[in-house]
Amino acid sequence: MRPALSFIGVALIAAFGSACASGPMVLTGPAPFPGAVRVPGETTPAAPELAKAILDTALAQRGAPYRLGGSEPRGGFDCSGLVQYVFALHNVELPRTVAQQYKAGERIKRDDVQRGDLVFFGPSGRTPTHVGIAIDGGTFVHAPDTGAVVRVERLDADYWKKRFTGAKRVVL
Repeated sequence: MRPALSFIGVALIAAFGSACASGPMVLTGPAPFPGAVRVPGETTPAAPELAKAILDTALAQRGAPYRLGGSEPRGGFDCSGLVQYVFALHNVELPRTVAQQYKAGERIKRDDVQRGDLVFFGPSGRTPTHVGIAIDGGTFVHAPDTGAVVRVERLDADYWKKRFTGAKRVVL
C-alpha cells in the first residue's frame, strides 16, 4: 500500500506544485481584476456582503503583531500579507506584494473609497509601499510597521493624507 500512497502524493505535488504565478488566478467569486478567473458553478456573496465579510475578518486581526514578510495571525503580518490573507479567506486571490496588489482591481478616486477597498500609501504620495483595507471613506485597517500591531487609522490623519497614492476596488 505504501507505493500507492507515495504515487498519490507525487501526483498531487505535480498537479498543484507546478502552478505558475504568472498563470491565471482562480477565484470563486466575481473576477476582481484582469487575469482573474471565476470557478464555474461556485458563487460568493454579492459585493456589499462580501466587502462586509472581508472587513469583519480584517478587523478580527487587530492586535496581531507586525512581522516583515508575515502572512498569518500567529506569526504576524506585514501590510500586504494581511491584505492577501484576509481576501484569501473569502476566496479572492490577490498577489503578495504591495506593488503587485496596486496593479490589481479597478482604480477609484479617494472620495469614492468604500468598505473593503484597498488604500495605498507611499513616500510623498508617489510609488506605493504600504496597503490597508478601507473600513469606510475615512478609516482603514492595516499592519503598520515593526513593533506595532494590526490597527485602525484615519485616512485624513496628516501622516496618511500626505502619503496617499491611490485606491483600488477588487470586490466588484
